[in-house]
Amino acid sequence: MRPREFDHDDVLRIAFDQFWRKGVRGTSLSDIARDAGVQRGSLYNAFGSKEALFLCAYERYASEYLRSLQKALGVGTLRQRLTTFFHVTIKNFRSGTPPRGCPTTRGLMELGSVEGEGLDENARQAFADLMSRITALIQDVLSEGARRGEFDGDPESAALHIATVTRGLAVLERAFGDEAQLRKIAAHTVNLVLGKQGR
Repeated sequence: MRPREFDHDDVLRIAFDQFWRKGVRGTSLSDIARDAGVQRGSLYNAFGSKEALFLCAYERYASEYLRSLQKALGVGTLRQRLTTFFHVTIKNFRSGTPPRGCPTTRGLMELGSVEGEGLDENARQAFADLMSRITALIQDVLSEGARRGEFDGDPESAALHIATVTRGLAVLERAFGDEAQLRKIAAHTVNLVLGKQGR
């Protein structure tokens, strides 16, 4: 078997950066091949299609993003953990120049309503899987906080609420680009979940 002509991880990083900035529809394999310094045919041979390349690149992104959220949710009081979680989330939306927004929300907007148009069911499932895993991380932290006396609500419902707020933040970031507003909403959400005082 002939060895790969390129660094797989490097190509996924370059591809995802383009998908994130321009969307899947706005990105071509030729653009990715040019920026990665590889032949377009090599990308087809390795991945099969632009959509398949996007899924591989998205899975790489999702793993890295989950690790950053696990780190954010791993230290401090429950309030500190949730505050850091929102900080990392907003920082992710606001990364890039100009800010690139949320890749998951952007990808969901590119799902095709009919077969052969836009991203498909595999992409929808990848987006849903990441959101489920994020929600589970939050629920685990809230459950731990409940055991420590820092939270007296329902961890499952509160985790879903927090995850839902992140989707709203992603949309507001695209509409207004106002980071201060996003942080104000995040702080208010933490207060709603935990109460303003004490914990």
